[in-house]
Amino acid sequence: MLELITNADVYAPRSLGIKNLVVCAGKIVEICDYVPLLDDRLDIVHTDLDGARVVPGFIDAHAHIIGGGGEAGPSTRVPPLHLSQFTTAGVTSVVGLLGTDDLTRTPQSLLTQVMGLREEGLSAWCYTGGYHVPATTLTHSVRSDIVNLEPVIGVGEVAISDHRSSQPTTDEILRLVSEAHVAGLMTGKAGLVHFHLGDGERGLAMIRDCLDQSELPARSFNPTHVNRNKPLFEEACELTKRGCTIDLTAFPSDEDALGWSAEQAVERYFDQGFDPEKLTISSDGGGCLPAFNAQGELTKMGFAKSSAMAVTFKAMLGMGIPMEKALPLMTSNVAKLLKFHAKGRLAVGFDADLLVLDDVHGMSSVMANGIWHVRQGQTLIRGLFED
Repeated sequence: MLELITNADVYAPRSLGIKNLVVCAGKIVEICDYVPLLDDRLDIVHTDLDGARVVPGFIDAHAHIIGGGGEAGPSTRVPPLHLSQFTTAGVTSVVGLLGTDDLTRTPQSLLTQVMGLREEGLSAWCYTGGYHVPATTLTHSVRSDIVNLEPVIGVGEVAISDHRSSQPTTDEILRLVSEAHVAGLMTGKAGLVHFHLGDGERGLAMIRDCLDQSELPARSFNPTHVNRNKPLFEEACELTKRGCTIDLTAFPSDEDALGWSAEQAVERYFDQGFDPEKLTISSDGGGCLPAFNAQGELTKMGFAKSSAMAVTFKAMLGMGIPMEKALPLMTSNVAKLLKFHAKGRLAVGFDADLLVLDDVHGMSSVMANGIWHVRQGQTLIRGLFED
């Protein structure tokens, strides 16, 4: 089947103006100013968007796809995330990971969930390991997992500056990053370590020490949650000058004022003139959002959702951040960092992952790998076990 999409205001993420697109076999095969002549004998579906904006599908590079939580007892374990929890948020590609619980939740379960989401039409990958060092793996080493398991692209989320971490040493982190880096060289994958940052006073000191003491490339160190408190965010911004890409979490709007919301952090980042290609946003979907006191006791518990991606996107545009600056943070910047070579942009030969926006920047329609999952606000495809 061919899909002909006409009169689309395309942001690729750079603005291309009004274009017509042809989609076939899950790929974008043409983007043009004219309406292409297609053989009448072909099975063609025509969608006229009447000037609606079309943007690349979001890449959520940090989601607990088999559920997170459990830090207030077994009853607080979040269940696995369903397909439409991603697609209705505009997420067409996801990277799953383990967090605090890398014992009862396993890389085997994570990998199986990745394959299930792929069967349902989403693009999905995962990290090996979790909060703790030594890393929990499937094939007994980080390097072997990345080399031998196609969906595994790196290690994460490894906790530092957090009382829930395994309190790793600099040498342990260097060995872990070196394993991931070499595996990336062997496979062409991202080969990075995705670091969970807590509220500890050491902040990003361990990553700076690793960069000072080794020849490992800065791109191999990828800290997330860096907007959780304001001093940490300022540290992270400076780290981009050394070549690291930093990841913001789309925290809910009612998060306490110790940190910046993702949209506030983006505004500050751009205003201070930091490299726009070294910043990404993810959701932490399915993960817990706990608050602890100085004794490490839980004082509050919340849970994140992938829908925060869409909420943050609308908030950025509402603050006056231009579409062409906001979009890469969830699309092309992520694809470049993770080496997803057919993702993150609308271009000939790329996967047909696209979002049609309504007048208030909401997700009107969502296409993943050439298939409409959401059309004009109606969810067409759900996971097998969704209500």
